[in-house]
Amino acid sequence: MCFMKKVCYVILFVLVTNFCFAQKKDVVSIQVNKPVAEIQPTMWGLFFEDINFAADGGIYAELVKNRSFEFDNPMMAWKEVKTGSGKGRCQILNREHDNPNNPRYISLISESASGTFGLKNEGFRGMGVKKDLQYHFSVIARKVSGDAKLKIELLSSDNAKIGEASVVVSGSDWKKYEVSFKSTATDAKASLKVELEGIGALDLDMVSLFPSDTWKNRPNGLRSDLVQLLADVKPGFIRFPGGCIVEGRDLANRYQWKKTVGKVEERKVIVNRWNTEFKHRLTPDYFQSYGLGFFEYFLLSEDIGAEPLPIMNCGMACQYNTSEMVEVHQLEPYIQDALDLIEFANGAADTKWGRLRADMGHPAPFNLKMIGVGNEQWDVQYIERYKAFVKVLKEKYPQIKIVTGSGPSADGEMFDFAWGELKTLKADLVDEHYYQNPSWFLNNSQRYDKYDRNGPKVFAGEYAAQSKATCSPDNKNTWLCALSEAAFMTGLERNAAVVQMASYAPLFAHTEAWQWAPNMIWFDNLKSYGTTNYYVQKMFSNNKGTSVVPALKDGQALVGKDSLYVSSVIDAKTNEVIIKIVNASSTAKKTKISLEGVKSIEKNAKLQVLSSKDLNSVNSLEQPTAVSTIEKALTLAGKQFEISSDALSFTIVKVKYK
Repeated sequence: MCFMKKVCYVILFVLVTNFCFAQKKDVVSIQVNKPVAEIQPTMWGLFFEDINFAADGGIYAELVKNRSFEFDNPMMAWKEVKTGSGKGRCQILNREHDNPNNPRYISLISESASGTFGLKNEGFRGMGVKKDLQYHFSVIARKVSGDAKLKIELLSSDNAKIGEASVVVSGSDWKKYEVSFKSTATDAKASLKVELEGIGALDLDMVSLFPSDTWKNRPNGLRSDLVQLLADVKPGFIRFPGGCIVEGRDLANRYQWKKTVGKVEERKVIVNRWNTEFKHRLTPDYFQSYGLGFFEYFLLSEDIGAEPLPIMNCGMACQYNTSEMVEVHQLEPYIQDALDLIEFANGAADTKWGRLRADMGHPAPFNLKMIGVGNEQWDVQYIERYKAFVKVLKEKYPQIKIVTGSGPSADGEMFDFAWGELKTLKADLVDEHYYQNPSWFLNNSQRYDKYDRNGPKVFAGEYAAQSKATCSPDNKNTWLCALSEAAFMTGLERNAAVVQMASYAPLFAHTEAWQWAPNMIWFDNLKSYGTTNYYVQKMFSNNKGTSVVPALKDGQALVGKDSLYVSSVIDAKTNEVIIKIVNASSTAKKTKISLEGVKSIEKNAKLQVLSSKDLNSVNSLEQPTAVSTIEKALTLAGKQFEISSDALSFTIVKVKYK
């Protein structure tokens, strides 16, 4: 071969090699056959707390506020009304010896043979009722004197009658009376009138009105549209009942699960700790009826296929409020509550608490696998109480995982102290919280890359990007916040070897009765919608997969380079590789993908896109899907392909492989 010919071959070889190398460097390699971590079924879940009218006035479908007259002001939400020449009076009475948890009731006395006298209930910022839907009224009542008949009227916002029924109360013993009727109109601000017709007196308690379309049509049930939004997420777990609600402003106001089970009329109403927490959003009518109690939380978890995660008070009230604590040697009742809860959830029907569960309608165990000790406590006093709980719980129920916490902050002295102690104690799961600005989430998608794989696992229990500032009433559920969370969540997913659970917080908010923003789902008395953040959570949870596989460019994970964040998983059940791409830049991007370690792929793939050109975009009751997931079909030519991601977008690609 001549010299010049050799030179040409060398030049050609160098050019081809460089071209191939350049092509390889520009490609994101998905190593499908090299799983690096198992994804727990609990990876993506829900955090429920009774804040923002999430329970009473929210997911709990009861329409009557202060139905048992147990608010601090027993007449709150009620006012006296009369028609025609009606005349009468009412009295709040107490039967503490007969029903110590629900002692108050009202005595209605009608003193005129014509007209009517009674009470009107305003509901929770009104009552949301629907045309042609049936409503179930009930009351616990007894006859005192006379022959007065109990009339029930549903009134529209302009006081027109849109539904009616009547009840004849007989006998001097307390008895439950029920009647149903249809609403003739749709109204978000309806009210309920309960009045006497004729001369006589009746004692009333537990005045109640439920829509017939509760979730699974259960009496004392939940609001269907809100539960459906939760079910659509396909969550791996539900953490309940909070949150700071567990702690209480003081220990007397803490959440006590035993007061939330059994007969609804025997559950003790208490003031909600968010009642006066924020001066800018005072809600003096915010109480907890506990119609939604631990039994209902367990049922909800079971209904939507989520693992229940109940959180127990650890003998400490909120450290931002009173910081009240019981001494360590006096923790026995608190620890016993946790032991009894496990028996309530898992015990046989012949045990004390298992029998109560069975009597409430669920003979089979709930199969509880984990429990939380404390919510957001910190410092030495928390660790020593956590130790006391763990010692007893692990001895009796070694199979139950215990969730502990690192405090309210994402870093700092107390965070480091907690992690040092909990690592030494070989904690099962450590709950971390972060309410930060969007930049923090974008810059912390590598947060768990260097966490000890052999140490305690992480529960990212509360997080939400704050558009304005933490605790600001001006926070919005903007697309910028949701997009930054999506980028952060690719880091949680990449590090599934460490992070085993994660949930956005808070979950629910009534548009007219909220204390905290932002929130994942907003609602009024008739409608509801998922925020931009909701759709990010739903996309991750619906595309969870079973194992993490590396997605590498130049041998490195794609974490913010060129404003791209990429993670990938496989689903061994469906033989799919699922690629998540967050494009945080203002320009569209093309990403070259190479699926390594597969024989072939199906050419028909699926594409899901969540995007908006406006970072300030939000969903609303008027435009509930302004920013929502769009699904598209995608045709691929082979194992190497190119994915276009819109500017400011979150894209998921699902490809079946062999």
